[in-house]
Amino acid sequence: MIKTLILLATTWSVCAHAEVHLDRIKLQKGFKISVYASDIKGARSMTWGEKGTLFVGTLEAGNFYAVTPDHKVHTLGTHMNMPNGVAFKDGALYLTEGNRTLRYDHIEDHLDDLPKPVVLRTDYPSEKFHGWRFTAFGPDGKLYIPIGAPCNVCEIKDPYAAITRIDVKSKDQSSEKNREIVARGIRNTVGFDWHPVTHQLWFTDNGRDMMGDELPSDKLNHITKKNMHFGFPFCHQGDTIDPEFGKDKKCSDYTPPDLKLGAHVASLGMRFYTGHMFPKEYYQQIFIAEHGSWNRSKKVGYRVVSVKIDSKGKVLSQEIFAEGFMQNEVAWGRPVDVINAPDGALLVSDDESGTIYRISY
Repeated sequence: MIKTLILLATTWSVCAHAEVHLDRIKLQKGFKISVYASDIKGARSMTWGEKGTLFVGTLEAGNFYAVTPDHKVHTLGTHMNMPNGVAFKDGALYLTEGNRTLRYDHIEDHLDDLPKPVVLRTDYPSEKFHGWRFTAFGPDGKLYIPIGAPCNVCEIKDPYAAITRIDVKSKDQSSEKNREIVARGIRNTVGFDWHPVTHQLWFTDNGRDMMGDELPSDKLNHITKKNMHFGFPFCHQGDTIDPEFGKDKKCSDYTPPDLKLGAHVASLGMRFYTGHMFPKEYYQQIFIAEHGSWNRSKKVGYRVVSVKIDSKGKVLSQEIFAEGFMQNEVAWGRPVDVINAPDGALLVSDDESGTIYRISY
């Protein structure tokens, strides 16, 4: 059941490219929202450095940023090729553009004099369609990099429509042996995280377009074994055969979603909440940023939702956690990613207004 939503009265304006209206945001009871950082054009994926620096990737903006603990914004790389993927390990930032992965060593000590990056790989597909990549390090120490389908819907060979991983410590970074496919049948994921206890990988997946307002749904999935196939392009949302590519196929041959998130909501970033600021019912539960629809007669999404699961990974419920980024079919904000803050708050990136929000309790 959706809890009572309350309206919080604060209005901010930033200099990115959309006015921020915090007074319009509705949150669950007891929560409040503020601006953590602004003037971050195209703010998308986020990761933390070891010294409390928040690194932020972008898509069309072509920049990536660092936000220091005093909330100062440093514009680092510019004019890059969709530098969406940011991940941090052992003092280095790993940045994935469309076709390559870079490593910036000791970056937190060089925010004003960015070091020349080490180029790890340059062989990722160069197509722009679903060519931006969310990245993160798994519990196994490997860097997970999805490769979306280069189309709305099409039958495509490996490594497309899959989640891959590489060993960043390998002596032969360019080797195809160093790129392992973790799971297939994934149209495009731009957000994933590992359960803090089971260490199983959970991820969002965007459904195809051009099947109407209500079909198919975006999905929340998780990986429990090797060689899983999640249906694309043959079966959508676990129960709907594709009208072109699903002939002679059965949805029962593929892994169904743990949760249907809704058609065209554009579910992107997701994280398990591991902080201790929020009420205990949110601990180790999932937050998902919904970027919002562009392809529906009446817009949906433009919000953050929370998903409760039990200890065995069964979804119990979904509820709206933060909404109000759109009024009267006009969106002033579009949530992209969510991340735990060191103090237990939840940060939310917004590429429409160029803002990072802080939600606290």
